Amino acid sequence: MPRPRLPLLAVLALLALLALNTACSPAETADRIFLNGVVHTGSEEQPRAEAVAVKDGRVLFVGTSDDARRYAGSTTEVVDLAGKTLLPGLVDSHYHLSGVGNRELTLNLEGTTSIDEFLSKVKARVDQAPPGEWVTGRGWIETHWTPRRFPTRQDLDRVAPNNPVYLTRADGHAGVANSAALRSAGITRSTTPPSGGDILKDGRGEPTGMLIDRAQGLVRQNVPSATEEQQDQAVITGADRSVRLGWTQIQDAGGSWEDVARMRRLYEGGKVKLRIYKAVSGPSASADSLLARGASVGEFDGRFTVRTIKVVFDGALGSRGALLLRPYSDDPGNQGLITTDLERLRPMLQEALRKGIQVEAHAIGDSANRMLLNLFEEAFNAVPEADRSVKDPRWRDEHTQIVDPADIPRFKQLGVIPSMEPSHAIGDLHFAPSRLGMERLAGAYAWQSFIRDGNIIAGGSDAPVERGEPMIEFYAAVARRDTSGFQGEGWHPEQALSREQALKAFTIWPAYAAFEENERGSIEVGKWADFTVLDQDIMTIPEAEILKTRTMMTVINGEIAHQQ
Repeated sequence: MPRPRLPLLAVLALLALLALNTACSPAETADRIFLNGVVHTGSEEQPRAEAVAVKDGRVLFVGTSDDARRYAGSTTEVVDLAGKTLLPGLVDSHYHLSGVGNRELTLNLEGTTSIDEFLSKVKARVDQAPPGEWVTGRGWIETHWTPRRFPTRQDLDRVAPNNPVYLTRADGHAGVANSAALRSAGITRSTTPPSGGDILKDGRGEPTGMLIDRAQGLVRQNVPSATEEQQDQAVITGADRSVRLGWTQIQDAGGSWEDVARMRRLYEGGKVKLRIYKAVSGPSASADSLLARGASVGEFDGRFTVRTIKVVFDGALGSRGALLLRPYSDDPGNQGLITTDLERLRPMLQEALRKGIQVEAHAIGDSANRMLLNLFEEAFNAVPEADRSVKDPRWRDEHTQIVDPADIPRFKQLGVIPSMEPSHAIGDLHFAPSRLGMERLAGAYAWQSFIRDGNIIAGGSDAPVERGEPMIEFYAAVARRDTSGFQGEGWHPEQALSREQALKAFTIWPAYAAFEENERGSIEVGKWADFTVLDQDIMTIPEAEILKTRTMMTVINGEIAHQQ
């Protein structure tokens, strides 16, 4: 008896059911699944989701919680986000890792609101030190003091008569020494400041104790060097703090070849989980070492890359060391400082292009930014693409704070990436108008002007100059107000970023600035599984609530590196 034949429609339905069953039974089992979240992927194709599955450190699936459960096996860890917000792993594009660690381990003067509070903290530390022992610290800034003035050696002498003291301003471009510290360096009224530095003096011609930029080295060279163990601990402490705050990668702006060796040793010992994109300072022997050895990309399972040289063109605006085209409005005899050796710099830039080494340059004043663009353009013209190891060098302007509007279009024309720190804008708004006058504020922290020209902005914090907290940076980018809500006259609110732009500034745009946009920066299948989990949705909550948002989890390479 012949078998009954299935109608064609039934055959097609059966085939469809088999296909559906296959789709519902993935061949791969996830190591970890994150369910029931508010997922902002940063992907144009699939901007929102509620679940992510990861395997071997990479994203395996992005979509609904029901579909994600199909990737669960007997060994899969399932994490219920319970409505929390999961973002692509946040990145700080300009960070000083050892500086952050040292700030936490020494005298942290961050947040002092008056000269009296500042001196009280110094005295408390001095009282714990034996006579003659150096006392150092960092983080003070006079912006909110009354009167708004730099501290002096006489101030410090009152609380530290028997100990040499040197305390670095928050920006790192100035510091104050007491009389004992000045004596150790032989600094008197007749001392000539080094090129690229200044020794401030009072009305009688005596040193006030304030040292600007390269003049700081006169005292710093006498401070006892940290031990290897202390330097290790500074890196570990800075990295641990960063992960707790939700950073999955920091881009470490400058340092030495010894720092590179230290970080490698700490990775080998399992002491650091944070991703580090490392630069060394130049022109220098460390920069020469990088040029000779070449870039090293993705060491330690993609966590460590060394491919960048950091150059410093000028000082900082707060200490009046930023190099300006015209004098400071509140110091008419001063236009700031050039802090690099231009004759050594020119051949280094050309060699970097030939060897495929990225260059990032600190430029704050409008003159420094123009100089940077001119020197970069000169190098690009001297080394044609055919002679470059990397055709698209992605050189960077770090800070890009004060730019003459006529120079803004040159960034896109030259392919130079503005790497900017939102928190600088909300801190500097208290003194930038007096330093610059209202007219020059048109090119200050001009985020939207750069974006409208087709640039990306790599967002950072410049910690320990600023606090180095991602929620402060995100808030500053979208609010363009200080943390109390103050903005002030002439602060160009139209330059604030949208929340979508701000998210890109701390995820995919830093990834691009590090040549990693195909590996990280958004939550897409195949990319590294780096996530930051927050207790609130910073894409929708009121601006002021952003500052109250807490990091609940930090995931790096698919592993939970921190959990609240």
